Amino acid sequence: MQQNTIKNIIFDLGGVLIDWNPEYVYLDVFNGDRKKMQWFFDNICTTDWNENQDAGYPLAQATQDRIAMFPEHKELIEMYYGRWVEMLGEAIQGSVTILKQLIDNKDYQVVALTNWSHETFPIALDRFDFLHWFEGIIVSGEEKTRKPFNDIYEITLNRFNITAENAIFIDDNLRNIEAARAMNINGIHFSNPEQLKTELKNYNITVL
Repeated sequence: MQQNTIKNIIFDLGGVLIDWNPEYVYLDVFNGDRKKMQWFFDNICTTDWNENQDAGYPLAQATQDRIAMFPEHKELIEMYYGRWVEMLGEAIQGSVTILKQLIDNKDYQVVALTNWSHETFPIALDRFDFLHWFEGIIVSGEEKTRKPFNDIYEITLNRFNITAENAIFIDDNLRNIEAARAMNINGIHFSNPEQLKTELKNYNITVL
């Protein structure tokens, strides 16, 4: 790949531009006991379960399904989406600064691709002005599929007329980056804004 061919930059949202963490609710609920909290995340309200809602499954139904499986944890399960807004942290300011510079650079089309429930995404849209800067956002819950499945990357490429080799995808989940790379989309596995700046330089993209 020639390093001057990048025309499109695709941002993940949660973990890259927005801090989201269920610990903000449950660490207090479990009185600071991380071991008990982690057991709950590993066995009751699991990552896989939450990701199913990211693919469009109704939150209320998902909650009832889980309560039917684990009735003794009813109150804790109801908190997951009942107090979801408290899990939504602040913007990751260093990343937002980078985003603004890329948006302002007319050499690039900048879009977003996020695993996010269509029921809760409007809360983020209201809270974070920078979400309105993108030329478009693919929300998994609206598409009824999610990363790392190929179809959501294909939807993104087709909707915004993107050639895979001319795009960079930025995500904090390595699984999602590897899936994008398998489709010839360049990937940056995000860890922090300074690391993102450094890796963008590999594509001749300089941000301050």
